[in-house]
Formats: sequence, C-alpha cells, structure tokens
Amino acid sequence: MNTLKFLGTSGARFVMIKQLRASGGLWLNLEGKNIVVDPGPGSLVRALSSKPKLDPSKLDAIIITHKHLDHMGDLSVMIEAMTEGGFKKKGLLFVPGDAIESDDPAVLKYLRGFPEEIIILKEGGKYKIGGVEFSTPIKHDHRVETYGLNFKIKEKTALSIVADTRFFNGIEKYYSGKTLVINVVRYEQDNTLDHLSIGDVKEIIAKAKPERAIITHFGMKVLQKKPWVIAQTLTEELGIEVIAARDGMEIEI
Repeated sequence: MNTLKFLGTSGARFVMIKQLRASGGLWLNLEGKNIVVDPGPGSLVRALSSKPKLDPSKLDAIIITHKHLDHMGDLSVMIEAMTEGGFKKKGLLFVPGDAIESDDPAVLKYLRGFPEEIIILKEGGKYKIGGVEFSTPIKHDHRVETYGLNFKIKEKTALSIVADTRFFNGIEKYYSGKTLVINVVRYEQDNTLDHLSIGDVKEIIAKAKPERAIITHFGMKVLQKKPWVIAQTLTEELGIEVIAARDGMEIEI
C-alpha cells in the first residue's frame, strides 16, 4: 500500500515557533520506499511518536523542496538517523543547488559523506528512488531555490506536491497528480508575498482538476478561519474533494 503521512501541517514562522501545528514535513511510503519530504523542526520526534512508529533508520531518501527552516530544521538529524549516525553509508539526499553550493548551505559539510549520494534538484529534473520516479517540473517564485514534486507510480502521476511559491499563471499545468497537495500559508491574496493564498489554491484546483486536493502548511490566519471549514467550502464550490490536512493524518495514494 502506498501512503502519505503528515508529520506536520504548519506554515509560516509563528505557527512553527509556537507549534500550533507540528512542522515535521511529509513521510511517504511508495512502492516499499520510505521517503521524508521537508523534515522541519520536530520531524524526528514526530516520526518516532507516530502510531505505528516510523523508523528514520529505514529511510531510503530525504527530499528538501527548499532550504527554509520550517522545511529543513531537522535535516541534519534525519541524515544522521537514515545513515545510523554515519556508520552506514546509505540513502539518497535530494536538495536544490543553493542548499549545497551557496554561502549559506543547509547541508552541513561533515554530513555530506553520510548518504549514498546527494542529488541536486533542477528545473525539469527527473529522478528515481528504486522503483519510484519523481520530477521537479518548474522552479517556483520564492525567495530561495524551490521546487514542487510529481511522483509517478506505475507510469501514472499519483501525487503532486505544490511547495511554497508566489502564484503564477499556468502553475496548475505542472502538477497533474490524482492527489494534489498544496501549501497554503495565506488566507487572503497579497501579491507582495511569495506564498499562495486560499484564492490562489481555489484557482489551481479548479484548473488542475485532481481527483482530490489536500491543503496544508497553514499560516496563522488560515488556522483562525478553520482549515476544515475552508476545505468544505472549496469542496462545495468546486465539486472536487478538498481535505484540510491534520497533524498525523495518513492517506492512501
């Protein structure tokens, strides 16, 4: 069974700092491969406290969509866990170029020899984790190098993840997964900020027409407006199932 578990649903710094929602990222089990996406602060603890427990030493890969703290605060410890303290050179690490090559890298130098391989994400890139294929179709409009993800299972795009970005025309064309996960930090549209709003999400879902959409990575105002209520309203307006993610929620892909 292919599954996605939300180790956290927080977005924006204040929700993360106050831990109004957890910030552990996403845990995927696809075709028998364990993959963590964006292990923010608390990812290790959330994995180990899950029911049933998720064992980070069994990870096959770590993917970072971009190097902001809420997406990679636990990156170092998850690399340690995946490689059993560096004693077992194993697993793949996928990161944007600026997470390695910039003056402010996200991957500590002493950890870089721990994974079996470090792969740099690029616009239009295609990658494999065993029998799992994923791609990074387009570079997002965000303050640091950022990519969304499309995961293929048996030649079909089963899951798309729209990472942080400012809205841009045609974004929906790049994410065709049957299940569409979208990071939505803002409640109201504000073109000066490089995060999606509920209005942006509505437009993306309406045009992409997934079988179901899941909103996550909530900012403070979205939480105040109750994400489950927002999701129900979007479902009624669009005629497409929209789910508000919850910390610890697991779904089948």
